[in-house]
Amino acid sequence: MSNKRNLGYIFIPLALAVGVIGGVFIGQYSAETTLSPEEQKLRTILGLIRDQYVDEIDVDSLLEKSIPDLLASLDPHSAYLPPADFTVSNDDLEGSFGGVGVSFQILNDTVMVIEVVSGGPAEKVGLLAGDRILEANGKKLSGAGASSDDVFNTLRGKEGTDVTLKIKRSSSVKPLEFNVTRGIIPTNSVDAKYMLDDGIGYVKVSKFARNTYTEFYQALSELKDEGASKFVIDLRGNSGGFMDQAIYMANEFLPAGRMIVYTKGRTPENETIAVSDGTGQFQSSEITVLTNEYSASASEIFAGAIQDNDRGLVIGRRTFGKGLVQNQTLLPDSSAIRLTVARYYIPSGRSIQKEYKRGKDGKYDLDIVERYEHGEFYSRDSIKVDKSKLFHTAGGREVYGGGGIMPDVFVPEDTTGMTGYYVEALNRGLVQKFAAKMAEIYRPMLGKDKTLANMERIIPRDNTLLSSFVDYAAGEGLPARWYYINQSRDLLLNQIKAVIARDLIGYDGFIRILNRKDNALETALKNLMEGNSAIDLSVSDKSDDTRKK
Repeated sequence: MSNKRNLGYIFIPLALAVGVIGGVFIGQYSAETTLSPEEQKLRTILGLIRDQYVDEIDVDSLLEKSIPDLLASLDPHSAYLPPADFTVSNDDLEGSFGGVGVSFQILNDTVMVIEVVSGGPAEKVGLLAGDRILEANGKKLSGAGASSDDVFNTLRGKEGTDVTLKIKRSSSVKPLEFNVTRGIIPTNSVDAKYMLDDGIGYVKVSKFARNTYTEFYQALSELKDEGASKFVIDLRGNSGGFMDQAIYMANEFLPAGRMIVYTKGRTPENETIAVSDGTGQFQSSEITVLTNEYSASASEIFAGAIQDNDRGLVIGRRTFGKGLVQNQTLLPDSSAIRLTVARYYIPSGRSIQKEYKRGKDGKYDLDIVERYEHGEFYSRDSIKVDKSKLFHTAGGREVYGGGGIMPDVFVPEDTTGMTGYYVEALNRGLVQKFAAKMAEIYRPMLGKDKTLANMERIIPRDNTLLSSFVDYAAGEGLPARWYYINQSRDLLLNQIKAVIARDLIGYDGFIRILNRKDNALETALKNLMEGNSAIDLSVSDKSDDTRKK
């Protein structure tokens, strides 16, 4: 079954343009030839600084520093992106970038390859997971001061360009040298997809990039072929991206004529509406959507469309609350401005944008911290709800606007087994470092059978694995405190195995193991098995007067 279907009829108007961070309209701006008095005033000030200031000043540099402050005085999401930042920020969301095709982490001031992209440039020349990158084009990447930015800047580059890597491999006494021709590396949005139980599939979506809908549809189709008729869609930690991808995804589950999202701005071109077209292949599938405080923007569009249409349950914690649409304008020097031009609203008529004050709003930036300190992560009753912003779903259920999407089923953050020993081990990176050593030892034994079952067969049993970690941590300066270690036993083992799986078989294995100790996922699974998420699709939408207050 093809996943490339004509979805043009979803959009009214058809030319709905979308993009980064809650929806970004892409545009170019032509300056007016006639300057206003205010614009002339600014030009005069800059001229005076350039010609008469006591010290010589680079006015262009001064202006470059001033633009971010100017935009920050508007709202929390209008922003200026210098040329280099603009390129990097768009690479992942555009769905691909030029590079060598490896995932890495920096351990003990050394760049460790943890995954080699199948079919990518690095794999073609023989790089392996576990290799340590010492140099790239003669630039040292190891030792004190090694940073992720340095690695990104040297490994990424234009397709067709070469980079020479000096590699340290455990099986070789001398460093090895590889010449890699950079190619287009796809960035995946679906981190994991697998069967949770008979008839229930799980899909983890990490971002809304240009190719997210295609990946998502393919994941659903493959799970359906394996027997899935119900789905858990995990959007936790997904900070958003291209709005159209969220619309396409929601369309798969909705009958024709259902509102998905609409935007309102000062000008007609910024007022749009997206309605389901009835071509979705999963309209009869029961679904649940997992969210947390880091689910934002496009994630909230999808979750809001599902909730407001009474199409499935939203499970977890309140979402971030980002409902502003940015117009991304490219400037002549390849920099860009993202200017907020509209707000988006989900089907009940509510805006899920949380409150902010114009200007640099420190309170807005600390909102997540305040939620934590207020106890919202642990108790639904601690969530502040503005009762004046009451709306209703298609079936008449009460929902509230004013700051994120409240889940239908609240699941508090699980602190079981969370001890000072566990937290310190994670914060100091000891789990990651130990897992990297274990992966290096057992990678040859894994062979070509890179499955979770095979990995768990060859690594040490739980008691041995935990004791080995405790000995390693003690050698790194974390004393063995067995009273606390035993309290954190399940958490530690689960985390260690998950990171080993990431290093040996990829991110899918990492997610699968972490999900074994996940209360939100267990809650979603329980609700699907009991049929609590089944929705009566015959429910007709209420009138605007009834649904919007």
